[in-house]
Amino acid sequence: MPGFVLSLANKILCAHGGQVQPMVPNPRVKIMGQPVLTQAPTYVVAGCANPPPPANVGPCLIASWITGSVRVKVMGMPVLLQDSQATCVPTGTPVTVIPMPGRVKGM
Repeated sequence: MPGFVLSLANKILCAHGGQVQPMVPNPRVKIMGQPVLTQAPTYVVAGCANPPPPANVGPCLIASWITGSVRVKVMGMPVLLQDSQATCVPTGTPVTVIPMPGRVKGM
């Protein structure tokens, strides 16, 4: 399905409210001055409120993207779309992309 391409301007959260950001953003392609997000790099989670053991498994540390664009790539890596899915480690919970007006669609 086509969807809007994600950039650093998009807000992405873990299920516990932590902010998801790429460790190394892509410097080559930008949308309105913000680097686009690709499926490849490691995404870190900051500020996760999930309690540590023994109450729970601990806070989300990283997010791994499962789906990305099928056709649009940047430097050989699929770009992330608003409907892309990711899971957090070690909790296994999904991330949420906060919708915002998009400019560029990908498939």
